[in-house]
Amino acid sequence: MAGADPALPPKLLKSIPVIVGPTGIGKSQLAFDLALRLDGEIVVADSRQVYQRLDIATNKPSHEHRERVRYHMIDFVDPAQSFNVAEYVQGARAAIDDISSRGRQPIVEGGTMLYVDALCDGFSLTGIPPNAELRAELEANTVEALRERLLALDPDPGVDLNNPVRMIRAVEILEAAGPPLRALRTRTPPDWQAIRIGLAASLDVIDDRLAERSRRQVERGLVEETRAALEAGVPSTAPVLTGIGYAEALAHLRGGLTRDELPIAMARSNRRYARRQLRWWRQDDRVRWFSIEPDPLPGILTYVSEHLE
Repeated sequence: MAGADPALPPKLLKSIPVIVGPTGIGKSQLAFDLALRLDGEIVVADSRQVYQRLDIATNKPSHEHRERVRYHMIDFVDPAQSFNVAEYVQGARAAIDDISSRGRQPIVEGGTMLYVDALCDGFSLTGIPPNAELRAELEANTVEALRERLLALDPDPGVDLNNPVRMIRAVEILEAAGPPLRALRTRTPPDWQAIRIGLAASLDVIDDRLAERSRRQVERGLVEETRAALEAGVPSTAPVLTGIGYAEALAHLRGGLTRDELPIAMARSNRRYARRQLRWWRQDDRVRWFSIEPDPLPGILTYVSEHLE
């Protein structure tokens, strides 16, 4: 396939490539390459790229990429505000409908596991707004205390009982709407099929890429971007500033990390996250994995073409 390939006929828009894999492995570049080949536009499935102004540690697409390919679901939420998966699914589905209506190919590029699964499998949450006071109270608890409080509300909540973020949200929903949490969820599958494509590499390769990316992010001005957000009124407890990169930058600004220690701490957090992502995606037998070496694009294009026909 070349860039001059004919436009996809409308029937092909019922299948959508969905690119998954651990952070730092090259999902963004692959999505960009596929968009160029398939006359496509990219719907990003990332819980932090939705936020405005904070670009470096959220790994938003470059200016050059955004000039050549249209991206959706990035840069539209005030970083001082919260944003949830139900809002994401609503916006992403609208974006996919818009892309398809113009005869172009949607391509989903996913880093946040829950967002990808919610979009592709139809998982949605009730529209209960965040409770800042309750969250502040819960965030002060240990994982064990959070687990105890959640299970007292609902003995079978169906969330990861080792994940404080998920448990806090579950308590928030349960205290507002009551148990059982499983009854507050609905599944409305989309009218298209996800072609799940996973990028794979050895852990050593992934770790080296993450270390290099962390170093470059600090050089590009991560600390300065974080300080500017705080000065603009974004609270340090805002969801985007509690994520990898910004959390470590905040620790540096508070004197907890030296400038030299900062990228090392970031890489360490990214390694843990990458392994969580790998465990999540490897449980899904619908994912077709491609090694990043040698260049996976030709094989992926063949695989996608077979499933789009």
